[in-house]
Amino acid sequence: MTDATDFHYVDERFADLQLLRYRLEGFRQLTLSQKQLVYYLSQATLFGRDITFDQFCSYNLRIRRTLEAVYADLRVPHDTDDFRAMEVYLKRLWFSNGIHHHYGCQKFQPAFCPQFLRQAMRTVSPRCLPLDPGQSPDQLFSLLEPVIFDPTVLPKRVNKADGDDLLLTSACNFYQGVSQAEAEHFYARMKQQAPSPDCPPSYGLNSTLLKHADGTIGEEVWTARSGRYANALRHIVYWLRRALNVAENEGQRLTLQLLIDYYESGSLDTFDQYSIQWLQQLEGSVDFINGFIEVYGDPLGLKGSWEGLVEYVDEEATQRTRTISSHAQWFEDHSPVDPRFRKPSVTGVTARVICAAMLGGDEYPSTAIGINLPNADWIRARYGSKSITISNITDAYNRAAHGNGFKEEFVIDSETLSFIEQYGDQCDDLHTDLHECLGHGSGRLLPGVDPDALKAYGNTIEEARADLFALYYLADPKLVELGLLPNAEAHRANYYTYMMNGLLTQMVRIESGHQIEEAHMRNRALIARWTLEHARHTRLTERQGKTYLSVGDYHELRTLFAQLLAEVQRIKSEGDYQAARNLVERYAVSVDPTLHQEVLSRYQRLNLAPYKGFINPWLLPVTDAKGNIADLQVNYSESYAHQMMRYSQEYGTLI
Repeated sequence: MTDATDFHYVDERFADLQLLRYRLEGFRQLTLSQKQLVYYLSQATLFGRDITFDQFCSYNLRIRRTLEAVYADLRVPHDTDDFRAMEVYLKRLWFSNGIHHHYGCQKFQPAFCPQFLRQAMRTVSPRCLPLDPGQSPDQLFSLLEPVIFDPTVLPKRVNKADGDDLLLTSACNFYQGVSQAEAEHFYARMKQQAPSPDCPPSYGLNSTLLKHADGTIGEEVWTARSGRYANALRHIVYWLRRALNVAENEGQRLTLQLLIDYYESGSLDTFDQYSIQWLQQLEGSVDFINGFIEVYGDPLGLKGSWEGLVEYVDEEATQRTRTISSHAQWFEDHSPVDPRFRKPSVTGVTARVICAAMLGGDEYPSTAIGINLPNADWIRARYGSKSITISNITDAYNRAAHGNGFKEEFVIDSETLSFIEQYGDQCDDLHTDLHECLGHGSGRLLPGVDPDALKAYGNTIEEARADLFALYYLADPKLVELGLLPNAEAHRANYYTYMMNGLLTQMVRIESGHQIEEAHMRNRALIARWTLEHARHTRLTERQGKTYLSVGDYHELRTLFAQLLAEVQRIKSEGDYQAARNLVERYAVSVDPTLHQEVLSRYQRLNLAPYKGFINPWLLPVTDAKGNIADLQVNYSESYAHQMMRYSQEYGTLI
């Protein structure tokens, strides 16, 4: 294991990105069988990488392999501006799992010229290129050139612009030749024919919807036995079977077996059985997420991007989330929403603080700091949900942010800044816990309401609902009573930074002339802008030519958060599509160009990267004389480029 003195949280930087590292705190204290379990699950996580690339755009894998071949070939001149520009482009591609920005979804443009790439592809050995039978390097170049260099070709991975056909204008690879209306009709008919309307499967989650030559529309289900991702899934299943042999208990073993059965059959009923078993499996220290999970990469919010996460419990920090989850019914009963939309009986709400041991797929290199699953509303209603907050990821973010000048630039005065420095990290962690553990698990749909009724606006509304729940309760005396906050004023640190982010600072992640696209950013803008419009004592004010947030009444903010939470929960519970559309389009999409330019200019002077991601630790098995794993060495020294090239070589399965 790399010595602690050699560990650095902050690593490489390029474009608008910075790479960080996360430490596996407490890993040495795991038993040998637990370490083996972590290793096998990590292998299963890394073998899903190619799936995510292909899901995000059908050209991603060919472009990645082509550029990696050029990057590795010493016959291609490296000491040129074109090569250096291609290297940055390749690093961005690795980071985003494709050619579109991981957050904004716009295709990023190369700074190297087409002629350089054509000549480089002629120089590289043809066997290193992803050539189809009989295809020449020049023909491959002709295929890839417009995709890489023409900004009008596949410009957005996920398009959510109101009025557009969201499928025909999105580059994601979930639908082939199918319009938005055709897809919506296909799945609406499937839901109408569901044998159990009260517990419907997550239709479309693990399939490509395509139009056949005869005009009929059908699904290609992704399984380990057939379909476009079969080879990758077979490798994942192999390592899941290895994990079975070192599972910590029978419940964990059953969870793994159900996941294997699901991958081999593609049955969504089996996936639901797996999800229920997974959320009820609370024994043991090691856990995982592995599968087609989050639907934010699909403009219709149906199809799951592949993601993986291997984790082990942070026992000390988990006491905080256990306190929250043990009082889940109290929080539900005292929610400011209409009683019709509350759960009369909250069941199965569990939460842990964990350490990430390996990130994969849509959780790598950029990852969430908290996760709440499963997504199916009927499972949440009957069985509850499982939440995690990732402590070593949050710690890495916090260490990278402290002292970088960002808060000093955008917080209105030294008094507010000092308050944020004192309570900000603690409140932010608690906000994440409340958001994931209780927010997503709160409330209920009215009988007969389609969980997908909000369509393209569903993700934004759901994130707003969870954030508003957290914001409302951060100021509740109950948190002080439970020992989760030190005093009744600490929540103000989170209130200020949340509003500042939604109104000002998150705009550093948006290019000039662009609108807000990503669901979490839309959610924060919606809450902050709606609250600002309705507040009497909170405003944006100018000081010495700079715009700041001024909060004069924090109690008023909480009252407004409660009002908006009540409306957002109503929209969710009733499936009010038009109200969701009105709220999102009015508050969450557009950007004031003058204010945007000011924020960008101020941020640029700080010389910071707006996006962060992570280099995984390298888990190296130490074997005994019989070849069995006797220990795991954790190595933090691998560079970003080395890790990405190694992953492509060791875990490339689809091209």
